[in-house]
Amino acid sequence: MTSGQIDVRATPIAERPAGPLARWSAARRRERSTRDEDFSAFVAATAPRLRRTAYLMCRDWHLAQDLAQITFTRMYASWARIRHAANLDAYSRRVLMNAVFDQRSRRSGTEVVCADLPERPEPAATTDLHVALMTALATLPIRDQAIVVLRHWEDQSVATVAQILRISVSAVKMRDARALSRIRALLGEDFAGS
Repeated sequence: MTSGQIDVRATPIAERPAGPLARWSAARRRERSTRDEDFSAFVAATAPRLRRTAYLMCRDWHLAQDLAQITFTRMYASWARIRHAANLDAYSRRVLMNAVFDQRSRRSGTEVVCADLPERPEPAATTDLHVALMTALATLPIRDQAIVVLRHWEDQSVATVAQILRISVSAVKMRDARALSRIRALLGEDFAGS
């Protein structure tokens, strides 16, 4: 190595002279950081107004939030060009209106946004039967409920139910017969026939 040269391998990175590419990269990072800070401040200042305007156009807060986000996304894509424009508020309104118009032209004519849920169809007869069975089952003692559920809902054998509940097989049979007759009495003869 000659006396006027710097050994790059021996010099720490912080002490190395910055080349033109490194200086350019650092300048770009600073510029991007400044641009992002300007855009974040713009978003914080205008987001509530844009959401309200979008809501007045579509009468749906969720869609209004989406439209405001679309507006900010489109503006961020061209922020380097427009950030020094004379009137960013007017520009943001125009971008928002274009997003609203685009959304409206894409939405089908049959789609209706409403604040309340539509009415549901009348409950089926099976729902009434389910409620009646659950009410009748709730009137039984807890151990009888367990026997009926294990035997008839889970379709377990008498021996398995006896083992699970730690009672005799004959007790399971007897309690099951009593529980079923109690349920039939509560639900009536119409239920027993069906």
